[in-house]
Amino acid sequence: MTVKKKHILVCNGTSCQNVAHDEIFNNLKKELQNHGLEESAGLVRTACFGLCEKGPVIEIFPDKVFYVQVKPEDAKEIVEEHIIRGKPVKRLLYNEPETISGKESGEKARFKRKQIRIALRNCGVIDPENIEEYISRYGYEALGRVLDEMTPSDTIRIIKDSGLRGRGGAGFPTGLKWELARNNQNDQKYVVCNADEGDPGAFMDRSILEGDPHSVIEAMAICGYCIGAGKGLVYIRAEYPLAIERLKIAINQAKEFGFLGRNILDSDFHFDIEIRYGAGAFVCGEETALIHSMEGGRGEPTLKPPFPAQSGYLGKPTNVNNVETFANVPVIILKGAKWFSSIGTEKSKGTKVFALAGKINNVGLIEVPMGITLREVIFEIGGGIRNGKKFKAVQTGGPSGGCLTGKHLDLPIDYETLVAAGSMMGSGGMIVMDEDDCMVDFAKFFLDFTVEESCGKCTPCRIGNKRLNELLDKICKGNGAMEDIERLYNLSIVIKDTALCGLGQSSPNPVLATLNHFRNEYEAHIIDKKCPAGVCKALMTYEIVEENCVGCTACARACPVGAITGERKEVHRIDPRLCIKCGACLEKCKFNAVIVN
Repeated sequence: MTVKKKHILVCNGTSCQNVAHDEIFNNLKKELQNHGLEESAGLVRTACFGLCEKGPVIEIFPDKVFYVQVKPEDAKEIVEEHIIRGKPVKRLLYNEPETISGKESGEKARFKRKQIRIALRNCGVIDPENIEEYISRYGYEALGRVLDEMTPSDTIRIIKDSGLRGRGGAGFPTGLKWELARNNQNDQKYVVCNADEGDPGAFMDRSILEGDPHSVIEAMAICGYCIGAGKGLVYIRAEYPLAIERLKIAINQAKEFGFLGRNILDSDFHFDIEIRYGAGAFVCGEETALIHSMEGGRGEPTLKPPFPAQSGYLGKPTNVNNVETFANVPVIILKGAKWFSSIGTEKSKGTKVFALAGKINNVGLIEVPMGITLREVIFEIGGGIRNGKKFKAVQTGGPSGGCLTGKHLDLPIDYETLVAAGSMMGSGGMIVMDEDDCMVDFAKFFLDFTVEESCGKCTPCRIGNKRLNELLDKICKGNGAMEDIERLYNLSIVIKDTALCGLGQSSPNPVLATLNHFRNEYEAHIIDKKCPAGVCKALMTYEIVEENCVGCTACARACPVGAITGERKEVHRIDPRLCIKCGACLEKCKFNAVIVN
């Protein structure tokens, strides 16, 4: 039987690797061997496809068939039915969920339809540990073109004209940043890749390094050529073992093929890359704190100027860009500034990678053109809210951003629009909330994080955020007063105006945003001593409805502290003084007798 050439792409990203990846891959390999299909069907370990929560994920190429939540025992059926007989295994197919957008209902979500993959162009397509597969997709061609045909100034002009802005959060023009570093003359300069991705729920940079490390290496070399640097440093948090492993492999391969080292591609350009490890401090995402950490000092920010382009690593001119920013560079060189700038909006060009998390059907990684609306991202690409719940808010920009509500769903996603709406782009985290989320508790979650992550260098951040957190804790426990709302607001403004670095200056944003959009929830906690979402434990009481209780004793047996009393076949009681509000009784009751007030 003649079998059409197919490729079985098996996700080997972090989320899929943790769920029996090796067993699935080995079983597929065994089945192909058993049927003599090693030559007619390729088996490739790739990286993240984007559908992270649906993993393990397999794509059959060129059929564009996605299998999700694959198990090792499914390998035999996939090979025999799909590869040999050409019949997709229906029970494993990814089915787009129906979504209710707020305007139209019953539509199918389309995870890939509105995505444009530039930074993620090779992720889930190539084997990230095989440099030849990267080269087969025009890898290192941009570096060769730059060294052979273009001057540093010509290259910088392309990056400037493309409109590429830093994808790490601030959105500073990349070409201008390179130009500033080039104009500062010195005997030694450095190119730094910021891979210290610390936002809760964010995994964009990690996924790029896991799936396409060569694109970052190539871009760093191009940047080194442009600014006159001979050394590159990748600052990556040690909690990213898979990304580190693949980055090491890619660096060694690039050296073997002559893309790193001396006289790259027979030119007089010399460039090499080293890896430096971070301990996971959120503040080290700020470029001056990152540089101090690489130098062996405390990860603390310093006032600017001087900027790193003037005096950075070891006091030398240094250009710092994040992983996603670099990943865009090679394709811009190859396709041109006009092509890239045709995507996006007037001031925000190109695409942005987002990590969708929270109460959304399609948790995972996406790349969309700037200017797309929140509604399109959440309800079309993201598949809408889980379990048919109502959309409440979305937090963009991580701990530094703010929450946006239903009235913002049709706003275009770009740097200026998000800031004007009270949030920010940030590195690309996007956490979706539904009607069951408490916004006061949500603000406290981020304040807990920033208090923990503050380097402590400046008083506004070290002390101010602690006081903010104490006020939120007081309100969540039902001990707040109305004047605490004004205190929260005033203190937030002071911290924003006086903190030393971006962490402190943006840390009050979740508080200000929730005060602005959900003041009624703050008032309910203070005046009514109630949490409308039923999240804040101190304001919750568990009770047993007499007419529903049949005396089965299930709740009493589940209670870990003996707070429930009552004889069998008699109405039970919960002692509020002993109840720790763990919810075990609610979970065990089959008669809707336990309620939460």
